[in-house]
Amino acid sequence: MADMDLNADMGEGFGSWSMGDDSALLEVVTSANVACGFHAGDPSIMRRVTAEAVERGVAIGAHVGYADKAGFGRRYVDIEPAALRDEVVYQLGALDAFARIAGDRVRYVKPHGALYNTIGRDVEQAGAVVAAVAEYDKTLPVLGLPGSEWLRLAGEAGLTAVHEAFADRAYTPEGTLVSRREPGSVLHDADEIAARCTAMATGQAIRDIAGGSLVVDASSICVHGDTPGAVEIARKVRGALEGAGVTLHPFTG
Repeated sequence: MADMDLNADMGEGFGSWSMGDDSALLEVVTSANVACGFHAGDPSIMRRVTAEAVERGVAIGAHVGYADKAGFGRRYVDIEPAALRDEVVYQLGALDAFARIAGDRVRYVKPHGALYNTIGRDVEQAGAVVAAVAEYDKTLPVLGLPGSEWLRLAGEAGLTAVHEAFADRAYTPEGTLVSRREPGSVLHDADEIAARCTAMATGQAIRDIAGGSLVVDASSICVHGDTPGAVEIARKVRGALEGAGVTLHPFTG
């Protein structure tokens, strides 16, 4: 029997603009990566999503990112490490306030988009995000790709580093994500995605972008909330995992 967490990015609208179906996804996933107002989200959305997450027993994670709403946090920002550290602390504190009002707290941290990719290899920016989490609350686990600088430095700092896999993203033979600018980088077939997730959750290999076999070691699988058909995909993934005997629960306990 395998255990797995199923997470999704949420709260990524802004004002009158909506992004994804947060309420429907909260019925499916076990952890919610909630935008903290920098790459997306706003105070009212943060309040609503955290309240709904608590109602459904879904763990709340801080989805911190670059201050880049126009680019949805998917563009690299050349920011000084100290400034990045402070921006991450700011985001953590903001989301945690709404989580506590709702009756819980932020349970983990997952960087978003370009920040997630950058700190996989950039030691300075990875160290800045690690420093922010460690200063704010050293008990908070952090999500990231296996082999990333982010998780390496987090472990050295005494944080709990949690390996993450992606349901709907293609992988390179090295185990990194294929750039969204490349064809085939995002998967859309719900049945194919569900089968891949079952394989990853049970220790079996999936096909990488070059056609080779890749085993992904992960404790949490991410279904992107902004992907077309995200709710259907999440439901298919959950059904396939449960059908394979995988127990779903937040990795935070």
